[in-house]
Amino acid sequence: MSVLPGGLRVCVESVPQYGRGLAAVALTVAAGGDDDPAGRHGTAHLVEHLMFPRSGGGSADPTGEGYAALVAGAGGVCNAETHRDHTVFHTTVPAESLPDALAWEARRLLGFAPTEDVIRTETDVIGEEIRGAGDAGRSWESALGALYPGSRDSFGTAAELAGITAGEVEAFFRAHYTARRMVLSVVGDVDPAGVMAVVRAVFAGVGVIRVAGEAGAAEGIRAAGEARAAEEARAAGEPRTAREIHTAPLPSGRPGVAVGHPLPDPVADRPAYLAQAVLAQVLGRSRLPALARSARDGHRLTSATVTCGYHGQWLASAAPDLTLAVLGRAPGTEVDAAVGIWRSVLRAVAEGPLPEAEHRRAVNSLLVAWHRQADSLPTRAVALGRDALLLPGSAGPDALPAELRRTTPAEVAAAARALLEGPATVTELAPQARTVPTARAHTVLTARAGTELAPQKGTVG
Repeated sequence: MSVLPGGLRVCVESVPQYGRGLAAVALTVAAGGDDDPAGRHGTAHLVEHLMFPRSGGGSADPTGEGYAALVAGAGGVCNAETHRDHTVFHTTVPAESLPDALAWEARRLLGFAPTEDVIRTETDVIGEEIRGAGDAGRSWESALGALYPGSRDSFGTAAELAGITAGEVEAFFRAHYTARRMVLSVVGDVDPAGVMAVVRAVFAGVGVIRVAGEAGAAEGIRAAGEARAAEEARAAGEPRTAREIHTAPLPSGRPGVAVGHPLPDPVADRPAYLAQAVLAQVLGRSRLPALARSARDGHRLTSATVTCGYHGQWLASAAPDLTLAVLGRAPGTEVDAAVGIWRSVLRAVAEGPLPEAEHRRAVNSLLVAWHRQADSLPTRAVALGRDALLLPGSAGPDALPAELRRTTPAEVAAAARALLEGPATVTELAPQARTVPTARAHTVLTARAGTELAPQKGTVG
């Protein structure tokens, strides 16, 4: 890890064994849904879209080719994700094209100046994404908002974005896309010294506030955002303490219920956090599938999924975060009955001890997922950036297998007890006629849902 004079942190990792002839670049920025200004929910998401200009003419690319087109022309791929607490951009190219890719990355940051026409186009796209959001995403956002009042989802609100101006977008960008709030990670078949030489040359002015007025404006925007966050989410470190918080029903393709639980802080209480990840595997791989196939007290579950972390991505966000169970209800199975079944499964694990073989299978499934992704260059680049920005003190992604192996059956039982004893949200998923139009197909440039540690393709564009 190196720090440029302006404050940009740069991490370069030479791992030719994971992608011979390839390199991945990840830019992780401490700006997400929680940083959206009051009345402009979705600004962070919009800025992410605007970082992928489709052409020149007032965009961030003065050459007339959009960033994605330049990357594709080099034989590479690029994508991005807006989260609650950060935004990450990742690009993979042939190693010989890495200097160009770094220059393009710096150029779109230095030349960020979207036009009103481009902004209107992208706000329309975001509106369609919001309308087309899936059941699981809505359940997750509902649970987070109920447990942590004032928290913001990463999509945004179409009505609030409708009137946003180029000036507001640029003010957000200048306030949050500063060097000290960004981490640049480069991973692959690379020479670290050569990479750093290029980075120092092309990123020298990136994120640097140059004049006092600009610094004052940026500080004012950040201070206002922090004041709003403190006012709306004063208890952001502690969830509501009510035993069960019922939220408004959500439309769904089939009857069900979503139950959300707060997760421990992955920095301050990492062993307890990892125990929750193992617990989710125990429940999702063995306990709940078996229960969904059998009757209990005349009630049945037709399906059951358990995800740990932001939309299924664990260790992808700082606290607050969630475990979410989504249970399908058979005809005649009421919401309370389904929640009761969920709690009975938790109780069985909490009362333990968890059989060693079942515990080992759950840990091994997480390890297999980690090793399957360990040779993914964008996964490594994104993980390094997130660790540096969101999880200070982390030993890095390669330390994770040993940490998981240290998780014990007793800690998993304690994790189940924590879910039973702590607050939970309950959201009915109710089939009903939909009046929402289906989002039209378009080029995918961003993603939000995924699995452990990895950037994933998605339907957000």
